[in-house]
Amino acid sequence: MTTANVPPTPTPHTARRPDGEPELKRTLGSFQVFAISFAFISVVVGVFASYGEVLQTAGPVGIWLWVLAAVGQTLVAFVVAQFAARIALSGSSYQWASRLANPKVGWWFGWLTFWFLAIAVVALDNALASQALMPLAGMDDNENTARLLTVAILVVQAVLVIASIRLLGMITSAAVALEIALVAVLVVALAAAVVFSGGGDLGNLASRGVSAGDPNYFAIGGGLMSGMIMGLTTLVGFDSAANLAEEAKDPYRSVPRAIVTSVVAAAVVGLLFVVMLTISIEDVAAVTGSGSPVAEIIRSQLGSAMERLLLAAIAIAMFGAGTVVMAACSRQVFAMARDERFPAHRWMQKVHPRTHTPVYATVLILVVGIVLMIALPGAALLQLIVASTILPALIYGGIVVLYLAVRRRLGRRQGAFNLGRWETPVAVAAMVWVLFALFVLVTPDDARVPSLVIVGLAVVGAGYFVTMLRTRRAVLETEPEGDDPVVTPASV
Repeated sequence: MTTANVPPTPTPHTARRPDGEPELKRTLGSFQVFAISFAFISVVVGVFASYGEVLQTAGPVGIWLWVLAAVGQTLVAFVVAQFAARIALSGSSYQWASRLANPKVGWWFGWLTFWFLAIAVVALDNALASQALMPLAGMDDNENTARLLTVAILVVQAVLVIASIRLLGMITSAAVALEIALVAVLVVALAAAVVFSGGGDLGNLASRGVSAGDPNYFAIGGGLMSGMIMGLTTLVGFDSAANLAEEAKDPYRSVPRAIVTSVVAAAVVGLLFVVMLTISIEDVAAVTGSGSPVAEIIRSQLGSAMERLLLAAIAIAMFGAGTVVMAACSRQVFAMARDERFPAHRWMQKVHPRTHTPVYATVLILVVGIVLMIALPGAALLQLIVASTILPALIYGGIVVLYLAVRRRLGRRQGAFNLGRWETPVAVAAMVWVLFALFVLVTPDDARVPSLVIVGLAVVGAGYFVTMLRTRRAVLETEPEGDDPVVTPASV
């Protein structure tokens, strides 16, 4: 282990070819690293997918719960950034737990993160096919068609992820720039429409809408609590930048800053968007009953042409987000396989000598997506997707607990991101928030089946873990080599 007398800017460990050349190349600049986290969050996609549920459960006033979620997720992002400023390796939480707690604990972080990301790719691409591409093309709603389109999207994304990390950075940066520009245009256009046409109502911001007569509105699992879903399911994935840390320039600065700024930027942009959408509602009951409330609001205020532009931009944002998630998941697999802690590790750790990308790990994500599309009926797929919304809260909770457990023996890298004396208070507040978020996510009645799905994934993982422990005990009892965390002398 290293001591506090470490070089100011040590070079992180990376996988290397026999000739000594790094297998993963540092090509991602600061904005590209930021774009990776922001694209995963994808405010437009998250609002488009969950705004209707907020209207149905908490009513228009429920949008203010976004602020609470934004503050809580920012606290978690600060804790994640503290780890990213000390260990800059592909695999993020898997690496942090393996090196600072126990390799066995790290394995569980990696296993849960793998499934969260693998399911998220399918969820995003299936939504892209059914909610954006098919309506744009004027196609009738058909589940089989949506599944075929989803598979085609997965294939294209896998090709892009394998082709070049530089290309991924360019695509992501362009998608993020377009998304931010779109939100700015929509906010200004909606404001102008409301002012000049007299449509909309400021009173919507305090209205409970169709849930006004709900006797369980303030109860546990009731309408108000359910309104948290938009913020909790949208403001996640900011740690994806840490998953690609080995391909980022100056990772001890760029990655932590990208993690925090992506959440803050998404929170501000998202709040402006949902506030303006809510003010623009002319008939709350009608919009609430619409199959696509965001599109309905845009169409009523700005016309069908702007609605189609919105769908096109959402399609681009969804595609970019799905590509980032696939890349992050492939790096998670690669990181675990490099330490011989993932099935078929000899294949999964292979990196193409020309593209410097983990080919087989990426293909695995593609195969998982295709299998889910073919094997799972609609209801089962929906439950799996809902389960994936609980997984990040579990993972973030684990990261915060890990930080609170090891914080006293962590040192700092000179010039790297850090919160100084605020680290511990922020971590404690983040822990309180995560516990509350988990309570919100698992309390509703419709969360029972998704919770059982997570238990099932844990059981499958436990089976593989026990098998690996029996046959390859040494692998799970040895810390991974390379890039030791910065620790204080007392911990050595």
